[in-house]
Amino acid sequence: MIRKIFDIIANNAVPAVFIIISAFAIPLSGYSASYLIQELLTRIGRNSFLILSLLIPIMAGMGLNFGMVLGAMAGQIGLLFICDWGIVGIPGMVLACLIGTPIAVVLGIFCGHVLNRAKGREMVTSYILGFFINGVYQMVVLYLMGWIIPITNPALLLSRGYGVRNAVSLLGIRGILDNLIPAVVTGTQGASQFLNVQGGNAFIMIQLPFLEGAIRIPLATLIVIALFCIFIVWFRKTKLGQDMRAIGQSQAVSDSAGIPVNRTRIIAIVISTVLACYGQIIYLQNMGTLNTYNSHDQAGMFSIAALLIGGASVSRATIANVFAGVILFHLMFIVAPVAGKNLIGDAQIGEYFRVFVSYGIIAVALVLHAWRRNREREAARRSLRGNKGGE
Repeated sequence: MIRKIFDIIANNAVPAVFIIISAFAIPLSGYSASYLIQELLTRIGRNSFLILSLLIPIMAGMGLNFGMVLGAMAGQIGLLFICDWGIVGIPGMVLACLIGTPIAVVLGIFCGHVLNRAKGREMVTSYILGFFINGVYQMVVLYLMGWIIPITNPALLLSRGYGVRNAVSLLGIRGILDNLIPAVVTGTQGASQFLNVQGGNAFIMIQLPFLEGAIRIPLATLIVIALFCIFIVWFRKTKLGQDMRAIGQSQAVSDSAGIPVNRTRIIAIVISTVLACYGQIIYLQNMGTLNTYNSHDQAGMFSIAALLIGGASVSRATIANVFAGVILFHLMFIVAPVAGKNLIGDAQIGEYFRVFVSYGIIAVALVLHAWRRNREREAARRSLRGNKGGE
């Protein structure tokens, strides 16, 4: 009984700590409920797709895919090309996905082969692999684009005539998915209007009396995320999904059962990398600006931190963990600086705290994972000794 209670506490310690921190920080920040809800909805739409792309490698027993940054870089290459060609709106976003997909597939296959040679050390290997591919990416955008790879838009190029500028405007696709289906929640008293027409534009409007102001909902983005969640639920029930779950339980048993372990693991990484490519495009269309050399750097770190804060582990993660993590992690991002300023007089304290937590939570998760594995091995050894004693 005591061990079960201890296990429950250990499995939910991180979300519980963040709930407690948020409970103290929200009143200190002084933000209204409308502002917090608006910011959380924006960040859920912006980040959820990226975090969901981590679930499939975890299901296949490959741990946290730090190599998702490879997919993020592929998505950014697609965005650079559509900016050069001047293709805007939904067609531009779709074309960026089409350009990024084959790049992400190639990078995913390469990553999968490397990880197959580093079984049991996938996380650290994918992390270092991200640095390696980042070097290749930097060479492509800094030297090859505009020199060997044709880039004709002078607004993208450095003054020397080749290499992409550090900041690239994505005005042509900014918020294009978020605003595709306009939806507003207001605090005005009255009945809900599911379709309102104003100035010739139709939009969904829901009225809730307890809100102080209007909240814009990125409805189309949330629908895309919901469809992705349905895809994950369906995928788990397919033959390939069942094979991945079996490999996640035991590679040796799966191999004995005739499951192609290495091939299935590569497929898991390829799917994750391609989805990360799409997730980065969704993220950047929300931001409206591409930081050519740094936008992908924290995609993996912050996504993994959010997933772990939602209660996931290195070996188990669910869709519920994704959304719990997005809410808790980004709620702290919103309130921590202002809460730190109001409490101590320095907003930078809140910035230091959230960066510390981002990296610290990953370290804690890895330590807990190692501790659980050692405890399971010790329990297995004790059970074997017990069986021998019974004989």
